[in-house]
Amino acid sequence: METIYEKTATSPVNIAVIKYWGKRDTTLILPTNPSLSVTLSQDHLHSKTTIRASSDFEKTRLWLNGVEDVDIEKNKRLQNCLRETRRLRKEYEEKLRKDKGPDKVLPLSEYNLHICSENNFPTAAGLASSASGFACLVYTLSQLYELPISTTELSKIARQGSGSACRSLFGGFVAWEMGSKDDGSDSQAVQIAPRDHWPELEALICIVSDAKKGVSSTEGMQTTVNTSTLLQHRIEHVVPVRMKYMIDAIHERDFQKFAEITMQDSNQFHAVCLDTFPPIFYLNDVSRAIIRMITEYNSTNSEKKLKAAYTFDAGPNAVIYTTSENIPELINLIAKYFPGNDDVKNYFFDPFQLFVGKTIGEQPLPLGFNDQIIPVFPKGSVKQILHTKVGDGPKVVNHTIAN
Repeated sequence: METIYEKTATSPVNIAVIKYWGKRDTTLILPTNPSLSVTLSQDHLHSKTTIRASSDFEKTRLWLNGVEDVDIEKNKRLQNCLRETRRLRKEYEEKLRKDKGPDKVLPLSEYNLHICSENNFPTAAGLASSASGFACLVYTLSQLYELPISTTELSKIARQGSGSACRSLFGGFVAWEMGSKDDGSDSQAVQIAPRDHWPELEALICIVSDAKKGVSSTEGMQTTVNTSTLLQHRIEHVVPVRMKYMIDAIHERDFQKFAEITMQDSNQFHAVCLDTFPPIFYLNDVSRAIIRMITEYNSTNSEKKLKAAYTFDAGPNAVIYTTSENIPELINLIAKYFPGNDDVKNYFFDPFQLFVGKTIGEQPLPLGFNDQIIPVFPKGSVKQILHTKVGDGPKVVNHTIAN
């Protein structure tokens, strides 16, 4: 049996605060507007990919969450990523042959691959699983192939798998520059600020549904491009201004500005979905109730400053950004109005021990909060609350060479 070369890595989820929705080139995955996201900690949300290469493998195979995809040749986005990383590996091998001699170079670009990828969170439920998945695929390949390439250059390959994947190759706060060239060579991700730039910023994720969404992002966004007049206004007049203000807010650690733009952009993204024909509905009654709850929570601040910001990607699950001091109040609010099932640890795992000796959902409400703003929803309407922070980019888990 020939040697098997293996690499395993994990990649994070990113949640956009300026949304990407629409492609100007569906093959190269070039966006109609720039976008900006926060990379979340991999402690709770990540994709994990193991890739093996061997001259013994008869064909390249892929397993996703334990199930083999038998039609990977038809998966154009996967093939784009494999083709581009193999091309770079082949170029690197040719350079090494010139430098070291032909017998000193391992021809990994010629080997078939066995790829095993899994998410530790619901796939296709609006939590950017394709972004973390393709970022992990491309990053793991780059490590297996030992590619001498920058993260920004690597982001151009990940983008061809899933647009938002380019942003999951960086930690912290990340912009996807839309670019203007037809070949996509300037459509790339860049880091705006690192993970530790804003240590007080944290996030709560409310898992409203772990089911696959009815309209995929790929299908939905192109229907929007073809039918929504509001999208054209957003592309031309709204996003460029918001990008500038959001980058300033992050650099200045200005939560008031950050929160306001985050919620406005989430609202407009879903308004654009409603302006699509036929309309696309990603939010449900629980999602809308969370919006009302956060709006009421922000009104309790005597200084009239925002304390929390909701955002929703293409799905009903809420991400709530806030600062550290507000986390216990918000968790308690969510648990009061959207109580979990009887398995408390599965509903809310308390990694930072915020509720030692206390029962979540039964603590006093913030002073001035209107407790009639929304009804108490049935148990399980929010299946899980995840408390997380800003995180780093992809990382290698281990490296094994097996005989």
